[in-house]
Amino acid sequence: MEATEQLAAISKYTAQKLAGDVTGHGVDHINRVVTNAKMLLAEEPSADYLITLSSAYLHDVIDDKLVSDVSAAQQDVEQFLSSIEFAPDQVHTVMLIINNMSFSKSLTDDQQPLPLEGQIVQDADRLDAIGAIGITRAIYYGGHHNEKIYDPQIAPRTSMTKAEYRNLNNETIINHFYEKLLKLPDSMNTPVAKKIAKGRQKTMTTFLEDFKAEWNGMK
Repeated sequence: MEATEQLAAISKYTAQKLAGDVTGHGVDHINRVVTNAKMLLAEEPSADYLITLSSAYLHDVIDDKLVSDVSAAQQDVEQFLSSIEFAPDQVHTVMLIINNMSFSKSLTDDQQPLPLEGQIVQDADRLDAIGAIGITRAIYYGGHHNEKIYDPQIAPRTSMTKAEYRNLNNETIINHFYEKLLKLPDSMNTPVAKKIAKGRQKTMTTFLEDFKAEWNGMK
């Protein structure tokens, strides 16, 4: 099977898996991550195109905040990739990437280093979590989970385990910017992503300044 056919099959598989998403991790998000990954690939020609884009398409289908049985989801992805003629080493690399690229994974003790392909996908995903789109997705996700918008009496958490990070009872939508989103630009791997992230960081900081000014009736 040609790589173009494999990627088409993966795109269809992901669309089916995330068709009902109402958290900001749907097909529109996936397509933006894939677009970002293609842009970064143009600057990183040594990266494997198929592995990078396959991981970009699949990165959310095993996410523990989106699926109830992560182990079953992982097994399903592995079987699917094998069915479209991915070699065992290719399956292994894709699974390594999508299991270790998330922000929540960085809060654990067992995160494994990402190959260049994984670094590109991580950057592509994180670019979609910041800037104007990132602001919208944070509010959309928080609203879906009935989070408070803001409470100035609740300070952002500065140190968290993965379990604490996942406990949305201790978070507000605005605090999420300080606990995660504003940290992402410094975590970018590739030069192009770092440059883009600086601009999107300014978008978020301006939003937060305006939000707090309006919250306090000063603007």
